[in-house]
Amino acid sequence: MNDTQTSPATVKVNIVDERIAQLTFSNPTRRNALSAELLQTLDARLEALAAQRIPVVILGSGVGQDVWSAGHDIGELEHDRDPIAYGKPLELALRRVRAYPGVMIAMVSGSAWGGAVDLAMSCDLVVADGSARFAMTPANIGLPYTTSGLLRFFNNLPIHVLKEMFFCAQPLDAQRAERFGVVNRLVDSDKLEATALELARGIAGKAPLAIQAVKEQLRILEDLQPMPVQAMEQIAELRRQACESADFSEGLAAFAARRPAVFGGK
Repeated sequence: MNDTQTSPATVKVNIVDERIAQLTFSNPTRRNALSAELLQTLDARLEALAAQRIPVVILGSGVGQDVWSAGHDIGELEHDRDPIAYGKPLELALRRVRAYPGVMIAMVSGSAWGGAVDLAMSCDLVVADGSARFAMTPANIGLPYTTSGLLRFFNNLPIHVLKEMFFCAQPLDAQRAERFGVVNRLVDSDKLEATALELARGIAGKAPLAIQAVKEQLRILEDLQPMPVQAMEQIAELRRQACESADFSEGLAAFAARRPAVFGGK
């Protein structure tokens, strides 16, 4: 299965064998940003691979680059004040990754920012090299993260590390990421792809239906977070205020101008 696109944002598929596929996303002019177009293509590629019953998928953007992905395409926020809401391309793609009926392995080389960190953590396993960095940066522009997104971190990180990531917007380096269990295998760059393929082949040799059943059970258990209606309404109101705030507009303007944002809490 091969595909070519004239658009600079692409998601290429390489069928390694009947059990393993590699998905390589690329948006070179935007530091591999997760544009709506790229996310929609990723969603379609995963749907097609699921129909082919490919039990293991390796997801990455190449090896040896500075940026694995800059996260959500900030340029699109001018027209969308809440790009991570339910039903938006990013959330749809993340749900597709989490619900994929097989094992998703993120192969991370370079830094991941914002929504790209969520993409890596939505995968079942993460293989990374020493250049990997994971930075949650919504606070830099005033974007409030969603409850569903926070739960993906809540289930995978100590609470104080989670708060550090979201409050400080500073990268979690590869060594700390491995220490806290975000990264399963940390290897040298020249061994990254081979390690991901070795892990994939080991999984592909196991019973796929058993693995699929375990993955789906774990997904349901992770999502099993009952929340009172009043709390949901309170969170929705806090997010609405932040998305409509002058601070969010200031954050976007500062990012575009490459200057520090001056937030007023309004």
